[in-house]
Amino acid sequence: MNQNPEDTRWRRRRLFRNRNFLLLWVGESTSALGNSLATLALPLIAVFALDASTFEVSLLAASVWVPWLIMGLPVGAWVDRLPTRPLMIVCDVVAATLFVSVSVAWWLDLLSFGYLMTVGTLAGTTSVFFSTAFHVYLPTVISPKDLIQGNAILQGSESVVQVAGPGIAGLIARAFGAVTGMLVTTVTFLVSALCLLLVRATPVDREPEPDQGGLRQQIAEGLRFLARDEYLRPLVLYGACANLALAGYEAIQVVYLVRTLGADSLQVGLLVSAGSLGGVLGALAVGPVTRHLGTARGLLVVKLAAAPFGLLIPLAGPQWWMLLFAVGTMMPIAGTIVANIILNSFRQTYCPPRLLGRVVASTMMVNLGALPVGALIGGLLGTWVGLRTTMWMVAFLFTGLILLFSRIAQVRDLPDHPAEELGDRSSPEPAADAVEPA
Repeated sequence: MNQNPEDTRWRRRRLFRNRNFLLLWVGESTSALGNSLATLALPLIAVFALDASTFEVSLLAASVWVPWLIMGLPVGAWVDRLPTRPLMIVCDVVAATLFVSVSVAWWLDLLSFGYLMTVGTLAGTTSVFFSTAFHVYLPTVISPKDLIQGNAILQGSESVVQVAGPGIAGLIARAFGAVTGMLVTTVTFLVSALCLLLVRATPVDREPEPDQGGLRQQIAEGLRFLARDEYLRPLVLYGACANLALAGYEAIQVVYLVRTLGADSLQVGLLVSAGSLGGVLGALAVGPVTRHLGTARGLLVVKLAAAPFGLLIPLAGPQWWMLLFAVGTMMPIAGTIVANIILNSFRQTYCPPRLLGRVVASTMMVNLGALPVGALIGGLLGTWVGLRTTMWMVAFLFTGLILLFSRIAQVRDLPDHPAEELGDRSSPEPAADAVEPA
Protein backbone atom coordinates (compact mmCIF):
# COMPACT_ATOMS: atom_id res chain seq x y z
CA MET A 1 0.00 0.00 0.00
CA ASN A 2 1.51 3.30 -1.07
CA GLN A 3 1.77 6.07 1.48
CA ASN A 4 1.14 9.65 0.44
CA PRO A 5 3.49 12.46 1.55
CA GLU A 6 0.96 13.82 4.05
CA ASP A 7 0.73 10.44 5.78
CA THR A 8 4.52 10.28 5.83
CA ARG A 9 4.76 13.68 7.52
CA TRP A 10 2.23 12.56 10.10
CA ARG A 11 4.23 9.42 10.84
CA ARG A 12 7.42 11.48 11.18
CA ARG A 13 5.75 13.89 13.61
CA ARG A 14 4.45 10.93 15.62
CA LEU A 15 7.98 9.51 15.89
CA PHE A 16 9.37 12.87 17.01
CA ARG A 17 6.75 12.96 19.80
CA ASN A 18 7.87 9.51 20.97
CA ARG A 19 10.23 10.21 23.90
CA ASN A 20 11.82 6.79 23.83
CA PHE A 21 12.49 6.97 20.09
CA LEU A 22 14.05 10.44 20.47
CA LEU A 23 16.38 9.21 23.21
CA LEU A 24 17.27 6.15 21.16
CA TRP A 25 17.87 8.39 18.13
CA VAL A 26 20.16 10.79 20.01
CA GLY A 27 22.03 7.94 21.68
CA GLU A 28 22.53 6.00 18.45
CA SER A 29 23.64 9.15 16.59
CA THR A 30 26.27 10.06 19.19
CA SER A 31 27.46 6.45 19.30
CA ALA A 32 27.73 6.50 15.50
CA LEU A 33 29.76 9.70 15.74
CA GLY A 34 32.12 7.96 18.15
CA ASN A 35 32.52 5.02 15.78
CA SER A 36 33.14 7.42 12.89
CA LEU A 37 35.85 9.25 14.84
CA ALA A 38 37.49 5.99 15.91
CA THR A 39 37.38 4.51 12.39
CA LEU A 40 39.62 7.31 11.12
CA ALA A 41 41.58 8.03 14.31
CA LEU A 42 42.89 4.47 14.80
CA PRO A 43 44.55 4.16 11.35
CA LEU A 44 45.82 7.75 11.61
CA ILE A 45 47.46 6.88 14.93
CA ALA A 46 48.95 3.76 13.33
CA VAL A 47 50.28 5.67 10.29
CA PHE A 48 51.50 8.91 11.88
CA ALA A 49 52.33 7.95 15.47
CA LEU A 50 53.51 4.35 15.03
CA ASP A 51 54.67 4.43 11.36
CA ALA A 52 52.71 1.26 10.61
CA SER A 53 53.05 -0.51 7.25
CA THR A 54 50.24 -0.97 4.74
CA PHE A 55 49.66 -4.55 5.86
CA GLU A 56 49.65 -3.55 9.53
CA VAL A 57 46.99 -0.91 8.86
CA SER A 58 44.89 -3.53 7.07
CA LEU A 59 45.31 -5.84 10.09
CA LEU A 60 44.04 -3.04 12.32
CA ALA A 61 41.02 -2.56 10.07
CA ALA A 62 40.35 -6.31 10.15
CA SER A 63 40.62 -6.52 13.95
CA VAL A 64 37.41 -4.52 14.38
CA TRP A 65 35.43 -7.00 12.28
CA VAL A 66 36.96 -10.33 13.34
CA PRO A 67 34.57 -10.64 16.35
CA TRP A 68 31.63 -10.79 13.94
CA LEU A 69 33.19 -13.81 12.30
CA ILE A 70 33.98 -15.56 15.58
CA MET A 71 31.10 -14.56 17.84
CA GLY A 72 28.24 -13.57 15.52
CA LEU A 73 26.23 -16.79 15.86
CA PRO A 74 26.30 -17.26 19.65
CA VAL A 75 25.70 -13.54 20.22
CA GLY A 76 22.40 -13.81 18.34
CA ALA A 77 21.22 -16.57 20.64
CA TRP A 78 22.45 -14.70 23.73
CA VAL A 79 20.66 -11.52 22.71
CA ASP A 80 17.43 -13.48 22.33
CA ARG A 81 17.86 -14.53 25.98
CA LEU A 82 18.95 -11.17 27.47
CA PRO A 83 17.21 -7.83 28.14
CA THR A 84 18.44 -5.68 25.27
CA ARG A 85 18.55 -2.16 26.77
CA PRO A 86 20.83 -2.99 29.75
CA LEU A 87 23.05 -4.94 27.36
CA MET A 88 23.46 -1.89 25.09
CA ILE A 89 24.30 0.33 28.07
CA VAL A 90 27.06 -2.04 29.18
CA CYS A 91 28.46 -2.09 25.63
CA ASP A 92 28.63 1.72 25.53
CA VAL A 93 30.46 1.93 28.86
CA VAL A 94 32.97 -0.76 27.84
CA ALA A 95 33.63 0.96 24.48
CA ALA A 96 34.22 4.31 26.22
CA THR A 97 36.72 2.68 28.57
CA LEU A 98 38.59 1.03 25.71
CA PHE A 99 39.01 4.19 23.66
CA VAL A 100 40.11 6.39 26.57
CA SER A 101 42.74 3.78 27.38
CA VAL A 102 44.44 4.53 24.03
CA SER A 103 45.09 8.11 25.12
CA VAL A 104 46.26 6.98 28.56
CA ALA A 105 48.64 4.42 27.03
CA TRP A 106 50.08 7.12 24.74
CA TRP A 107 50.67 9.55 27.61
CA LEU A 108 52.38 6.79 29.59
CA ASP A 109 54.52 5.89 26.54
CA LEU A 110 53.02 2.39 26.50
CA LEU A 111 51.12 2.58 23.20
CA SER A 112 52.10 -0.01 20.63
CA PHE A 113 50.59 -1.47 17.49
CA GLY A 114 49.66 -4.60 19.44
CA TYR A 115 47.77 -2.46 21.93
CA LEU A 116 45.82 -0.79 19.10
CA MET A 117 44.98 -4.23 17.72
CA THR A 118 43.69 -5.33 21.13
CA VAL A 119 41.52 -2.23 21.49
CA GLY A 120 40.18 -2.68 17.96
CA THR A 121 39.25 -6.32 18.62
CA LEU A 122 37.57 -5.65 21.95
CA ALA A 123 35.72 -2.61 20.58
CA GLY A 124 34.56 -4.79 17.70
CA THR A 125 33.24 -7.33 20.22
CA THR A 126 31.13 -4.68 21.97
CA SER A 127 29.83 -3.64 18.54
CA VAL A 128 28.64 -7.20 17.86
CA PHE A 129 26.52 -7.19 21.00
CA PHE A 130 25.30 -3.59 20.65
CA SER A 131 24.34 -3.79 16.97
CA THR A 132 22.46 -7.06 17.36
CA ALA A 133 20.62 -5.80 20.44
CA PHE A 134 19.77 -2.49 18.77
CA HIS A 135 18.13 -4.15 15.76
CA VAL A 136 16.06 -6.29 18.12
CA TYR A 137 15.18 -3.40 20.46
CA LEU A 138 13.97 -0.86 17.86
CA PRO A 139 10.73 -2.73 16.98
CA THR A 140 9.79 -2.58 20.70
CA VAL A 141 10.04 1.22 20.72
CA ILE A 142 8.03 2.02 17.57
CA SER A 143 5.19 0.25 15.77
CA PRO A 144 5.85 -2.01 12.75
CA LYS A 145 4.14 0.52 10.46
CA ASP A 146 6.72 3.15 11.45
CA LEU A 147 9.81 0.98 10.97
CA ILE A 148 10.86 2.21 7.51
CA GLN A 149 10.35 5.82 8.62
CA GLY A 150 12.21 5.21 11.88
CA ASN A 151 15.06 3.37 10.16
CA ALA A 152 15.33 6.17 7.59
CA ILE A 153 15.63 8.79 10.36
CA LEU A 154 18.21 6.74 12.23
CA GLN A 155 20.20 5.93 9.09
CA GLY A 156 20.02 9.54 7.92
CA SER A 157 21.40 10.91 11.17
CA GLU A 158 24.07 8.21 11.21
CA SER A 159 25.07 9.27 7.69
CA VAL A 160 25.28 12.90 8.79
CA VAL A 161 27.64 12.08 11.64
CA GLN A 162 29.67 9.87 9.32
CA VAL A 163 30.12 12.96 7.17
CA ALA A 164 31.08 15.09 10.15
CA GLY A 165 33.12 12.45 12.01
CA PRO A 166 36.11 12.06 9.67
CA GLY A 167 36.33 15.82 9.20
CA ILE A 168 36.29 16.35 12.96
CA ALA A 169 38.84 13.59 13.43
CA GLY A 170 41.06 15.18 10.78
CA LEU A 171 40.82 18.60 12.43
CA ILE A 172 41.59 17.17 15.86
CA ALA A 173 44.51 15.16 14.46
CA ARG A 174 46.00 18.27 12.82
CA ALA A 175 45.47 20.53 15.85
CA PHE A 176 46.17 18.20 18.78
CA GLY A 177 47.27 14.84 17.37
CA ALA A 178 45.19 11.80 16.45
CA VAL A 179 45.47 10.32 19.95
CA THR A 180 43.43 13.20 21.38
CA GLY A 181 40.51 12.20 19.18
CA MET A 182 40.05 9.14 21.36
CA LEU A 183 38.89 11.41 24.22
CA VAL A 184 36.08 12.79 22.06
CA THR A 185 35.16 9.25 21.07
CA THR A 186 34.91 8.30 24.74
CA VAL A 187 32.46 11.14 25.46
CA THR A 188 30.16 10.09 22.61
CA PHE A 189 29.74 6.57 23.98
CA LEU A 190 29.02 7.92 27.47
CA VAL A 191 26.30 10.17 26.02
CA SER A 192 24.80 7.14 24.26
CA ALA A 193 24.76 5.19 27.53
CA LEU A 194 23.05 8.09 29.33
CA CYS A 195 20.32 8.31 26.67
CA LEU A 196 19.60 4.60 27.01
CA LEU A 197 19.42 4.94 30.78
CA LEU A 198 16.74 7.61 30.36
CA VAL A 199 14.53 5.45 28.13
CA ARG A 200 11.36 4.52 30.00
CA ALA A 201 10.03 0.98 29.95
CA THR A 202 6.96 0.69 27.73
CA PRO A 203 4.26 -2.00 27.34
CA VAL A 204 6.00 -3.24 24.19
CA ASP A 205 9.44 -3.54 25.80
CA ARG A 206 10.82 -6.90 24.79
CA GLU A 207 11.33 -9.48 27.48
CA PRO A 208 14.13 -12.02 27.02
CA GLU A 209 13.01 -15.28 25.51
CA PRO A 210 12.85 -18.28 27.86
CA ASP A 211 15.59 -20.84 27.42
CA GLN A 212 14.31 -23.21 24.74
CA GLY A 213 17.00 -25.80 24.17
CA GLY A 214 20.74 -25.50 24.19
CA LEU A 215 22.80 -22.77 22.57
CA ARG A 216 23.75 -25.00 19.64
CA GLN A 217 20.13 -25.90 18.99
CA GLN A 218 19.05 -22.24 19.03
CA ILE A 219 21.87 -21.23 16.67
CA ALA A 220 20.92 -24.03 14.28
CA GLU A 221 17.27 -22.93 14.27
CA GLY A 222 18.25 -19.40 13.22
CA LEU A 223 20.62 -20.66 10.54
CA ARG A 224 18.00 -23.00 9.08
CA PHE A 225 15.47 -20.18 8.81
CA LEU A 226 18.07 -17.98 7.07
CA ALA A 227 19.38 -20.66 4.72
CA ARG A 228 15.96 -21.88 3.56
CA ASP A 229 14.35 -18.50 2.95
CA GLU A 230 14.26 -17.45 -0.71
CA TYR A 231 14.57 -13.75 0.14
CA LEU A 232 17.04 -13.70 3.01
CA ARG A 233 19.47 -16.22 1.46
CA PRO A 234 20.43 -14.23 -1.70
CA LEU A 235 20.58 -11.00 0.28
CA VAL A 236 23.09 -12.53 2.67
CA LEU A 237 25.21 -13.96 -0.17
CA TYR A 238 25.25 -10.63 -1.98
CA GLY A 239 26.09 -8.74 1.20
CA ALA A 240 29.06 -11.01 1.87
CA CYS A 241 30.46 -10.53 -1.66
CA ALA A 242 29.95 -6.77 -1.58
CA ASN A 243 31.54 -6.45 1.86
CA LEU A 244 34.52 -8.51 0.77
CA ALA A 245 35.26 -5.90 -1.89
CA LEU A 246 34.30 -2.95 0.31
CA ALA A 247 36.60 -4.02 3.13
CA GLY A 248 39.51 -4.39 0.74
CA TYR A 249 39.02 -0.75 -0.26
CA GLU A 250 38.45 0.60 3.25
CA ALA A 251 41.49 -1.22 4.67
CA ILE A 252 43.85 0.74 2.45
CA GLN A 253 41.95 3.99 1.84
CA VAL A 254 43.91 6.02 4.43
CA VAL A 255 47.24 4.67 3.18
CA TYR A 256 46.12 5.26 -0.43
CA LEU A 257 45.15 8.86 0.30
CA VAL A 258 48.29 9.64 2.31
CA ARG A 259 50.99 7.80 0.38
CA THR A 260 49.62 7.70 -3.19
CA LEU A 261 47.60 10.91 -3.44
CA GLY A 262 49.70 12.92 -0.98
CA ALA A 263 46.82 13.92 1.33
CA ASP A 264 47.47 15.19 4.87
CA SER A 265 45.33 14.27 7.88
CA LEU A 266 42.85 17.12 7.32
CA GLN A 267 42.44 16.29 3.63
CA VAL A 268 41.92 12.62 4.52
CA GLY A 269 39.13 13.59 6.90
CA LEU A 270 37.48 15.93 4.39
CA LEU A 271 37.64 13.41 1.54
CA VAL A 272 36.19 10.60 3.62
CA SER A 273 33.50 13.00 4.87
CA ALA A 274 32.65 14.06 1.31
CA GLY A 275 32.27 10.44 0.30
CA SER A 276 30.05 9.86 3.32
CA LEU A 277 27.62 12.48 1.99
CA GLY A 278 26.31 9.58 -0.05
CA GLY A 279 24.77 8.25 3.15
CA VAL A 280 22.71 11.42 3.52
CA LEU A 281 21.64 11.21 -0.13
CA GLY A 282 20.65 7.59 0.34
CA ALA A 283 18.53 8.34 3.41
CA LEU A 284 16.73 11.09 1.49
CA ALA A 285 16.28 8.94 -1.62
CA VAL A 286 14.82 5.83 0.01
CA GLY A 287 11.30 7.30 0.09
CA PRO A 288 11.02 8.17 -3.62
CA VAL A 289 12.82 4.94 -4.57
CA THR A 290 10.47 2.66 -2.63
CA ARG A 291 7.38 4.67 -3.57
CA HIS A 292 7.99 4.59 -7.32
CA LEU A 293 9.88 1.31 -7.73
CA GLY A 294 8.90 -0.79 -4.73
CA THR A 295 11.18 -2.21 -2.05
CA ALA A 296 12.52 -5.22 -3.98
CA ARG A 297 12.84 -3.51 -7.36
CA GLY A 298 14.21 -0.32 -5.82
CA LEU A 299 16.85 -2.31 -3.93
CA LEU A 300 17.95 -3.98 -7.15
CA VAL A 301 18.06 -0.76 -9.21
CA VAL A 302 20.08 1.29 -6.73
CA LYS A 303 22.61 -1.48 -6.18
CA LEU A 304 23.25 -1.98 -9.90
CA ALA A 305 23.29 1.76 -10.67
CA ALA A 306 25.65 2.79 -7.86
CA ALA A 307 28.40 0.18 -8.26
CA PRO A 308 30.08 1.58 -11.46
CA PHE A 309 30.92 4.87 -9.73
CA GLY A 310 33.52 2.98 -7.70
CA LEU A 311 35.70 2.93 -10.82
CA LEU A 312 36.44 6.63 -10.19
CA ILE A 313 38.42 5.83 -7.03
CA PRO A 314 41.56 4.44 -8.74
CA LEU A 315 41.41 7.33 -11.25
CA ALA A 316 41.95 9.89 -8.46
CA GLY A 317 45.19 11.86 -8.29
CA PRO A 318 46.87 14.66 -6.33
CA GLN A 319 45.27 18.05 -5.68
CA TRP A 320 41.89 18.61 -7.38
CA TRP A 321 41.91 15.09 -8.84
CA MET A 322 41.25 13.88 -5.29
CA LEU A 323 37.62 14.87 -5.89
CA LEU A 324 37.23 11.74 -8.01
CA PHE A 325 37.83 9.75 -4.83
CA ALA A 326 34.98 11.60 -3.09
CA VAL A 327 32.51 11.05 -5.96
CA GLY A 328 33.64 7.45 -6.40
CA THR A 329 32.81 6.68 -2.78
CA MET A 330 29.71 8.89 -2.51
CA MET A 331 27.43 7.07 -4.95
CA PRO A 332 28.13 3.48 -3.82
CA ILE A 333 27.57 4.60 -0.23
CA ALA A 334 24.24 6.18 -1.25
CA GLY A 335 23.14 2.89 -2.80
CA THR A 336 24.26 0.98 0.27
CA ILE A 337 22.29 3.21 2.63
CA VAL A 338 19.09 2.87 0.57
CA ALA A 339 19.54 -0.90 0.68
CA ASN A 340 20.31 -0.94 4.42
CA ILE A 341 17.17 1.00 5.30
CA ILE A 342 15.01 -1.30 3.19
CA LEU A 343 16.64 -4.48 4.48
CA ASN A 344 16.67 -3.51 8.16
CA SER A 345 12.94 -2.73 8.04
CA PHE A 346 12.32 -5.91 6.03
CA ARG A 347 14.05 -8.16 8.58
CA GLN A 348 12.36 -6.49 11.55
CA THR A 349 8.87 -7.12 10.14
CA TYR A 350 9.54 -10.35 8.23
CA CYS A 351 11.30 -12.49 10.85
CA PRO A 352 9.39 -14.09 13.73
CA PRO A 353 10.17 -12.04 16.89
CA ARG A 354 11.53 -15.05 18.78
CA LEU A 355 14.11 -15.60 16.00
CA LEU A 356 14.94 -11.97 15.24
CA GLY A 357 18.13 -11.79 17.32
CA ARG A 358 19.50 -14.98 15.79
CA VAL A 359 18.56 -14.01 12.22
CA VAL A 360 20.08 -10.53 12.61
CA ALA A 361 23.26 -11.92 14.15
CA SER A 362 23.56 -14.72 11.57
CA THR A 363 23.06 -12.26 8.71
CA MET A 364 25.56 -9.80 10.13
CA MET A 365 28.03 -12.57 10.93
CA VAL A 366 28.12 -13.64 7.28
CA ASN A 367 28.06 -10.09 5.90
CA LEU A 368 30.38 -8.47 8.42
CA GLY A 369 32.48 -11.59 8.80
CA ALA A 370 33.53 -11.01 5.20
CA LEU A 371 35.05 -7.67 6.21
CA PRO A 372 38.19 -8.92 8.01
CA VAL A 373 38.83 -11.34 5.14
CA GLY A 374 38.44 -8.53 2.63
CA ALA A 375 40.62 -6.23 4.73
CA LEU A 376 43.42 -8.78 4.86
CA ILE A 377 43.15 -9.41 1.10
CA GLY A 378 43.23 -5.66 0.48
CA GLY A 379 46.31 -5.27 2.66
CA LEU A 380 48.12 -8.16 0.97
CA LEU A 381 47.24 -6.94 -2.53
CA GLY A 382 48.21 -3.37 -1.60
CA THR A 383 51.60 -4.64 -0.50
CA TRP A 384 52.19 -7.00 -3.44
CA VAL A 385 50.71 -5.22 -6.47
CA GLY A 386 50.40 -1.60 -5.29
CA LEU A 387 47.63 0.53 -3.83
CA ARG A 388 46.18 1.92 -7.06
CA THR A 389 46.08 -1.49 -8.76
CA THR A 390 44.31 -2.90 -5.72
CA MET A 391 41.71 -0.13 -5.96
CA TRP A 392 41.03 -1.15 -9.58
CA MET A 393 40.62 -4.80 -8.60
CA VAL A 394 38.27 -3.96 -5.74
CA ALA A 395 36.13 -1.68 -7.94
CA PHE A 396 35.55 -4.44 -10.49
CA LEU A 397 34.60 -6.94 -7.78
CA PHE A 398 31.69 -4.85 -6.49
CA THR A 399 28.62 -6.15 -8.34
CA GLY A 400 24.96 -6.88 -7.67
CA LEU A 401 24.51 -9.64 -10.25
CA ILE A 402 23.66 -12.22 -7.57
CA LEU A 403 20.37 -10.42 -6.93
CA LEU A 404 19.40 -10.64 -10.60
CA PHE A 405 19.12 -14.42 -10.34
CA SER A 406 17.09 -14.47 -7.12
CA ARG A 407 13.42 -14.31 -6.15
CA ILE A 408 13.94 -10.61 -5.37
CA ALA A 409 14.21 -9.78 -9.08
CA GLN A 410 10.74 -11.28 -9.71
CA VAL A 411 8.68 -9.13 -7.33
CA ARG A 412 8.05 -5.43 -6.84
CA ASP A 413 7.91 -5.42 -3.03
CA LEU A 414 9.46 -7.55 -0.33
CA PRO A 415 6.87 -9.51 1.74
CA ASP A 416 6.12 -8.84 5.38
CA HIS A 417 5.77 -12.52 6.43
CA PRO A 418 7.63 -15.71 5.49
CA ALA A 419 5.91 -17.63 2.70
CA GLU A 420 5.35 -20.58 5.03
CA GLU A 421 3.23 -18.42 7.29
CA LEU A 422 1.21 -17.13 4.33
CA GLY A 423 0.68 -20.63 2.95
CA ASP A 424 1.75 -19.57 -0.57
CA ARG A 425 5.35 -19.44 -1.69
CA SER A 426 4.56 -18.22 -5.18
CA SER A 427 2.61 -15.06 -4.40
CA PRO A 428 4.07 -13.24 -1.40
CA GLU A 429 1.93 -10.49 0.04
CA PRO A 430 3.70 -7.10 -0.01
CA ALA A 431 4.26 -5.41 3.30
CA ALA A 432 1.58 -2.87 4.03
CA ASP A 433 4.09 -0.14 4.69
CA ALA A 434 6.98 -1.48 2.68
CA VAL A 435 6.86 1.41 0.22
CA GLU A 436 6.46 4.19 2.75
CA PRO A 437 8.55 7.20 1.64
CA ALA A 438 11.16 8.55 4.00
